[in-house]
Amino acid sequence: MKKKIDLSRFGVIIAWIVLIIIFTVCNPAFLKMSNLFTILRQAAVVGVCSVGMTFVILTGGMDLSVGSVIGVSCVAGAQLLAKGIPIPLVIIIVLFIGLISGMFNGFFINELGIAPIIMTLGTMTTLRGVAYLLCGGFAVYGIPESFKYIGQGYLGVIPFPVIIMVLCFAAGWFILNRLGFGREVFGIGGNVEASRLSGVNVKKTLYKVYGLAGVLYALAGLILMARVNSGQPSSGEGYEMDVITGVVLGGVSINGGEGSILGVVVGVLLMSTLQNGMVLMNISEFWQKVVKGIVLILAVSLDRIVQKSKAKASEKV
Repeated sequence: MKKKIDLSRFGVIIAWIVLIIIFTVCNPAFLKMSNLFTILRQAAVVGVCSVGMTFVILTGGMDLSVGSVIGVSCVAGAQLLAKGIPIPLVIIIVLFIGLISGMFNGFFINELGIAPIIMTLGTMTTLRGVAYLLCGGFAVYGIPESFKYIGQGYLGVIPFPVIIMVLCFAAGWFILNRLGFGREVFGIGGNVEASRLSGVNVKKTLYKVYGLAGVLYALAGLILMARVNSGQPSSGEGYEMDVITGVVLGGVSINGGEGSILGVVVGVLLMSTLQNGMVLMNISEFWQKVVKGIVLILAVSLDRIVQKSKAKASEKV
């Protein structure tokens, strides 16, 4: 069993290496240090979101509202900054907006039993409308220069967004592997009824999971806003595809209960590498969407094949 899991992880790493080789052959500029940092910077927003999505999918859930939470966070944050609200207070308010968004999902999933994919689809549509209503459909400018450091600054030679991403990955790994909350997340995804019978407060844990995810999406929104130097109501559109694909590619089972943050790191980097390489090769944006969709289908198909093979192996035992 363990060998199969390790093989799937190596498969993603091998695919990543093959992509790097192909893009380097097609365009030698791909391996320039400046471009490698660009890949990492581009991965930052998706990477931060992927930590929250990992927790959600590990419980057997799904969150399609990630892009819309980013959009609302960008617009709301930009408006507050433009009005002269202190940066620390703006960050707290925006993260709180993300928390409320996640708890909103958690409430209807927990209390009314709405399927996560349906609930978050509704939230995705609602919040995208809210983002446009907040700004009347126009981008919000007037962001202070000091705030731009979050999305454009460097600590030494390392882009600051990359540092935030690494800290989020580290925190996610610590929670999942060292805290009881992490064990509860895995347990719920593995067998929710068994977790309930063992004394786990499933509802409370799910509230925490969706709340944490919302906070991380809002943080990603702040990074994106600082990077583009404006609050765009369209910010985050389509990000759910990249985030979910990165998480599933990283070995997190779509059925929940299995996966790791380290695998997600590789999945996110692979997606960022793929996007950057296609841009360097001047591949049409439309074809990029086609490729991303195929990658997601392949990732989910591989997960299903692995799960079925495990089920057959357990039946033989």
